[in-house]
Amino acid sequence: MIILGIDPGSRKAGYALIEVQGKKISYLASGALKYDHVDEFIDRLGLIYQSCEEILTKYRPDEVSVEALIYVKSVEALSKLAQARGAMIAAFSRTHQGKVFEYAPNQIKSSVTGHGHASKEAVDKAMGLMFGKMSFKTADESDALAIAVCHALNRPMRMRLMERKPAKSEGKII
Repeated sequence: MIILGIDPGSRKAGYALIEVQGKKISYLASGALKYDHVDEFIDRLGLIYQSCEEILTKYRPDEVSVEALIYVKSVEALSKLAQARGAMIAAFSRTHQGKVFEYAPNQIKSSVTGHGHASKEAVDKAMGLMFGKMSFKTADESDALAIAVCHALNRPMRMRLMERKPAKSEGKII
């Protein structure tokens, strides 16, 4: 199973792919998606959506994990992050409906370090211990790897919980 982890952003976003075979987790690829060359925020949203579709086409992940919204000091920044994240989730959900998962930052940190308020350095150290010394171009890339690993570690329980939920009827336009 291939899992795509996404650290969303409105100016740049990190992505990372891992492969899970039984209990073995292997690093496949990672990178950064940059949107800051487009001045107007509203014009970035289509680019964000398109770049996510391109990642799906290039890497063909089985499931996608995305970091949930985080607290930011500015309402404007929160609004932009929420819209960018929405464009990403819309792109992923188009082909991966029911296979897109989100995780809170504290859950990600707890899953990979054992402590929900761990520092970025502690998360990077945990990724280094798991995959060996790695060099990332941006912190968003290493964060995306942690998000993918978080899903791999939490996936068995999430799947069991999903099996217990009654199926919802599909939304239809009448």
